[in-house]
Amino acid sequence: MKRLFKETWGVRWFGWRKIPLIWFVRPEVLVLNPKEVRIRIPFRRRVKNHLGSMYFGVLAVGADLAGGLAAMEHIRKSDVNVALIFKDMQAEFLKRAEGDTVFTCVDGDAIQQLVQSSIDSGERMEMPVHIIATVPDRFQDDPVARFRLTLSLKRK
Repeated sequence: MKRLFKETWGVRWFGWRKIPLIWFVRPEVLVLNPKEVRIRIPFRRRVKNHLGSMYFGVLAVGADLAGGLAAMEHIRKSDVNVALIFKDMQAEFLKRAEGDTVFTCVDGDAIQQLVQSSIDSGERMEMPVHIIATVPDRFQDDPVARFRLTLSLKRK
């Protein structure tokens, strides 16, 4: 997978300035387009739990980044100031993540419509965003976790 250098450093810079935990886990942007976002968090000592798999808090960071970056890109392209937050989260942990973990969000089209709706109405708009976590080196495309985050947007 091709690593997007500029986008990766943009995410890390944002983490360093605003959310240090993002900087700490060293995410890499693998895919960033209007339909799909793919983020990889490398598997190393700083992200492991006591059993040697990825700590569930780090998995939550990856899901947050994949869904949040998808929304941030559509907001950025709109040139309108829109506040973004996740209202809630549901997670299903299926297997132990014991390798570099990839977080994929393919809800880009729906997110784009939500951004436009929040801009047009000026009201808070919400929708569920789905993220799948995989460990390609161990389980190919079989998910190790599934996340559903409720994205909440409002024009400032």
